[in-house]
Amino acid sequence: MDIQGVVAEGFEPVRDAFVRNFEVLGDRGAAVAVYRDGRKVVDLWGGTRDAEGAEPWTEDTAQIVRSATKGVAAAVPLLLHQRGLLDLDAPVGTYWPEFKAGGKEKILVRDLLAHRAGVPALDRGLTAAEAADGVSGPHAVAAQHPFWEPGTGHGYHAQTYSWLLSELVLRVTGRTLGSVLAEEIAEPLGLDFWIGLPDAEAEAGRVGRVAPVEPPESAGMLRTRPRRNVSEAYADPASLTRRAFAAIDPLPDENAPAYRAAELPASNGIGTARALARFYGATIGVVEDGARIFTPATTELAAREHSAGPDRVLVVNTRFGAGYMLHGPASPLLSPASFGHPGRGGSLAFADPDAGIGFGYVTNALAKSVTADPRAQALVRALKSAL
Repeated sequence: MDIQGVVAEGFEPVRDAFVRNFEVLGDRGAAVAVYRDGRKVVDLWGGTRDAEGAEPWTEDTAQIVRSATKGVAAAVPLLLHQRGLLDLDAPVGTYWPEFKAGGKEKILVRDLLAHRAGVPALDRGLTAAEAADGVSGPHAVAAQHPFWEPGTGHGYHAQTYSWLLSELVLRVTGRTLGSVLAEEIAEPLGLDFWIGLPDAEAEAGRVGRVAPVEPPESAGMLRTRPRRNVSEAYADPASLTRRAFAAIDPLPDENAPAYRAAELPASNGIGTARALARFYGATIGVVEDGARIFTPATTELAAREHSAGPDRVLVVNTRFGAGYMLHGPASPLLSPASFGHPGRGGSLAFADPDAGIGFGYVTNALAKSVTADPRAQALVRALKSAL
């Protein structure tokens, strides 16, 4: 495998693990990047731009990162909070009156960010066109009766998180979440990351195509089966698990131009590993040219536990901060101080304020993993060994 890029002295184990991902764990095209104390120390890429193609992955190749989008999107409401424009302890209905319907009047903005809003699914799944139109999704979640008493537990809002966050930001700012991200975060930091791919980027052909893959036989013990209760939850059409992931039904073509152009903050962010690592580096401190996103108080808020224990959707124990998944058995990150978000199928990005780390990994080979992909975990273990 011809791996391109650079690795600072001492971080060679990350390169070794990245090579092994291709040789043993079935990666097709991927990139990994690491910032430490604001300085880029790993920036690697390899394989093909398309999971089933032959064009080489280049330095500026971008990919869809599925739910790793959520961590980047969460920075927008936290930035609004940091500026005094959004009160996390106010009811969501303060900003979005229609959301009070169906017994949701006491749900706080903080609950929404921490997957405690009780609306991870919809009574009727939306079509891909409805999901992307900017109107149908917010209307559906506003009208939806909660699936549990709000505030009494948490469950992963796999798809509905898109419309919850996007409409909240729209009501507060009058702008879409994707435009705030582009203008207030991505452009100032020089990030190649978009929620709503601009026409210019689409036409430049920078974005590769993703495809599902099966891990090779060489992955050995990593071809493990999930626990029975988890498998049953995903297989049962009536389960909250299945319904949460089917809030868009049928699932959209993630390579379609219309899907990439839509703004779905839960699932369709497109970017580079370098952008993700730099983004997370800027959430915990100053990166190379003096840019940063969060104040120390906002960093602490992002990493503070808001939800923990049995997840009513993922059917495992999960932990969430204000918009971020936290380190735990279901989603191992670098340390208990880490906060970030995995993407179903493989991608992973996070910050670790104790170690000064911003990490990003993207892939076009979408495996069946939800929160702990073996390729991403191999890179995290290698990074830990290098620190």
